Amino acid sequence: MRKRLSAELIGTFWLVLGGCGSAVLAAGFPDVGIGLLGVSLAFGLTVLTMAYAVGGISGGHFNPAVSLGLAIAGRFEMKHLPAYWAAQVAGAVLAALVLYVIVSGKGDFAGVGGFASNGYGAASPGGFSLTAALVTEVVMTAIFLIIILGATARGAAAGFAPLAIGLGLTLIHLVSIPVTNTSVNPARSTGVALFADGPALAQLWLFWLAPLAGAAIGAMIWQALLADD
Repeated sequence: MRKRLSAELIGTFWLVLGGCGSAVLAAGFPDVGIGLLGVSLAFGLTVLTMAYAVGGISGGHFNPAVSLGLAIAGRFEMKHLPAYWAAQVAGAVLAALVLYVIVSGKGDFAGVGGFASNGYGAASPGGFSLTAALVTEVVMTAIFLIIILGATARGAAAGFAPLAIGLGLTLIHLVSIPVTNTSVNPARSTGVALFADGPALAQLWLFWLAPLAGAAIGAMIWQALLADD
């Protein structure tokens, strides 16, 4: 279990540092910024690389919603959820702390701003409402779980699951960054919210509720309609 929790902490650390770091440091860099496309790809690459690196140790969840969905689908023991969630949140917070130290070292530093946090209303990149944010996060997380469960099913091509999951997460970001800045991962949302300026902490409840609900829905859809009995 120590190795499994270490793998989840490190994997989630990389997801937040690589994904949110690309948004904070590189997305809007003058003339050569990577933009929405680059940030979306960065999030997908973090999951892809860590799924290959440590997925064989812990299952490569890196996300409390994924752990819950896998447990509901019978792929993970419910009794391990608290420990996995703790490791994932710890990894996310540690990554956000490292990113804060980097950002605050800039010569003209005057605060971190939104810090790649998730939000709705005035905190949404596109000004989308609470309802729009809720629907987006629930649906995107549900689809993400279906992708994960399908890519790791017994009949799936061996060795390709990280590619499908990483590209799936990339596509999710391409769709939903304008709405919520894309969470689908409560740990990712929690880490940066602790350091962000603005309403990120006050709105964090949604980015636990919606991804967890979406993961449960996705797992139940898989079990009811798609699972190989």
